[in-house]
Amino acid sequence: MSVGMAAPRSAYACDPDRSHGRLYDEAPSQTRSPFRRDCDRVIHSTAFRRLKHKTQVFVFHEGDHYRTRLTHSLEVAQIARALARQLGLDEDLTETLALAHDLGHPPFGHAGERALDACLKAHGGFDHNAQTLRVVTALEHRYPRFDGLNLTWESLEGIVKHNGPLITRDGTALGRYRDRGVPCGISDYLGIHDLELWSFASLEAQVAAVADDIAYDAHDIDDGLRAGLFRVDDLKVMPLTAGMIADIDSCYPDLDDDRRGAELVRELISCLIGAVVSEARRRLDIARPQSADDVRRYGDALIAFSPAVAQAEAHIKTFLKQRMYRHSRVMRMMGEAESIVSDLFARYQKTPRDLPPEWLPPDGAESDALRARRIGNFIAGMTDRFALTEHQRLFDSTPDLR
Repeated sequence: MSVGMAAPRSAYACDPDRSHGRLYDEAPSQTRSPFRRDCDRVIHSTAFRRLKHKTQVFVFHEGDHYRTRLTHSLEVAQIARALARQLGLDEDLTETLALAHDLGHPPFGHAGERALDACLKAHGGFDHNAQTLRVVTALEHRYPRFDGLNLTWESLEGIVKHNGPLITRDGTALGRYRDRGVPCGISDYLGIHDLELWSFASLEAQVAAVADDIAYDAHDIDDGLRAGLFRVDDLKVMPLTAGMIADIDSCYPDLDDDRRGAELVRELISCLIGAVVSEARRRLDIARPQSADDVRRYGDALIAFSPAVAQAEAHIKTFLKQRMYRHSRVMRMMGEAESIVSDLFARYQKTPRDLPPEWLPPDGAESDALRARRIGNFIAGMTDRFALTEHQRLFDSTPDLR
């Protein structure tokens, strides 16, 4: 089948009519599938709107054309839907997971996450995936009968497990959680709703995860070029992008650098989408799953880059790490951003009355752990702009982050 054609619905796609349901029973919608309903709830959530002013790499006042968490999530959703369409998966569930995957990110990107993790070290640390689960199961207050968004089981498992199982069958933590264990925001939730952390997630979740990687690679190249951190010709050090640049220069010999960069980003996205589709079809032909549950129990990811493309993609990430994420300008800004988050956390701990009234415990008493987590939840929900404003209100001096 051509990559440009939509595939018929696959037997291994998640079927909204066979969803495992919601924690709180609700009457079905007359006009939307359960997964479409999930997606709409994410789009209308307060946390989703706040992504507009949360850092991807560059803080909002560096320029209007750089990616934010919101525009990143939209680009991930576009790529994920393209992949889901080719593989015959449920596009609504795929879009839900793509749009929701960063709802738990604090202000100032990974710098804010590092700072909050350090602040909460004595109380379980901070993990943005666990925080996303908190947002959609507890911190959104929009419905009369429950906290959170009451998403389907499939959406919740995809949010938590899109990068693979978190534990083995016997409960041993895996991957990034091997040393510290499963974050409390996830492990606590399992007491009321089992998300089967030992299994893989659906293909829709796996697609959202790889779409995240593709979007990162492409738009960080675009933003790095716009910021002047490197030039198009600097990307010739990698065989994959070198070949694309050569083809672009051959077809358009007089193209200016801005358009060369834009064409390179388009070519890169198309190339990586095609590579994922080809490798996924190869793996699916071997595995031959007949249901979404077969996918979960297969024991390996079915949506991935081939080894050769994975190596080429890793080279892109290495280039961006060296030339963008560790650039002195970005490192200085992120260091100052971490200090802002740490300052706010310490201030709220010392002087709780500086928190908004709705973020104070109703009876005025709580344990140190609950207080720390409450403060962490408040800061994690901040936009960059609000965090800066709060710091200016509470402290005599605030970094400019420019």
